[in-house]
Amino acid sequence: METKGGFYISQIKQLQDRIFGRLLAEAGLEINGSQGRILFVLWKEEGLTMSEIGKRTSLANNTLTSIIDRMASREILIRKQDTKNRRQVRIYLTDTARNMKKKYEEVSQKMNRLFYRGFEEEEVGELEINLKRILENLKDYERDVEKDSN
Repeated sequence: METKGGFYISQIKQLQDRIFGRLLAEAGLEINGSQGRILFVLWKEEGLTMSEIGKRTSLANNTLTSIIDRMASREILIRKQDTKNRRQVRIYLTDTARNMKKKYEEVSQKMNRLFYRGFEEEEVGELEINLKRILENLKDYERDVEKDSN
């Protein structure tokens, strides 16, 4: 049986990135989707390490570092040394980032409506359950590969 799930997910990701970027710009938010993912995580819990942010956003460490650098230079985020472990750096929001939250949530809701237009509530639930299963399968594989390489 030929399957196209990965192909569809890839196309969805490409389109979603372009549309979400356009919606962010229209809302006056000068951030991209990856930066938005980082902010979304930090709006839920500030003071995370880079490693924790990477796990929650699925962004690679080298990508995450450059994005955080850009956001810090624009005074959206700040880095602070952990008071208990000086080798650890924690990431915090600035007032600029806190002030973006409402507009970002509005854009996210608009994107959500686009995603699920024409879907019944039950269909949305089933789709999200299946997408989560795919994500967990990929995370399991990545963990196994990392374990084998150590």
